[in-house]
Amino acid sequence: MQKIKIKVKKLHPGAKLPIHASEEAAGFDFYAVEDVEISPGETVLVRTGLSFEIPEGFCYQIWDRSGMGAKGVHHFAGLIDSDYRGEIKIVLHNSKKESYKIAKGDRVAQGLFLPYFQGEFEEAQELNDTKRGQGAFHSTGKQ
Repeated sequence: MQKIKIKVKKLHPGAKLPIHASEEAAGFDFYAVEDVEISPGETVLVRTGLSFEIPEGFCYQIWDRSGMGAKGVHHFAGLIDSDYRGEIKIVLHNSKKESYKIAKGDRVAQGLFLPYFQGEFEEAQELNDTKRGQGAFHSTGKQ
């Protein structure tokens, strides 16, 4: 399995370094450094107390933890560029009708490192046609 070196700076004494929970886990876990209660319909920033140095050519995406997603707590936003050096804060939204409590040290999201390419954009008068064409939502069917 290919690995990349990631420098991590702790910005809070209670911060935990991320880990891959299993040998072949694609995602790594982020932990909260504070207790947070998310009211129904509320969106909050949850501090991780960490800052990363990601190699150029990579980014990482923030994803839901499946257990929290099943309970109606989902991340919003979540693409972190290699040149960002600030604290990682997880944007969480509670879509349920009851509050959701996060305790200091709880896993709150997972991240996934990805290589990326920047586009070289060129204006064109026409684009190649495809079978799908301009078909949008459900244009390829629902099943």
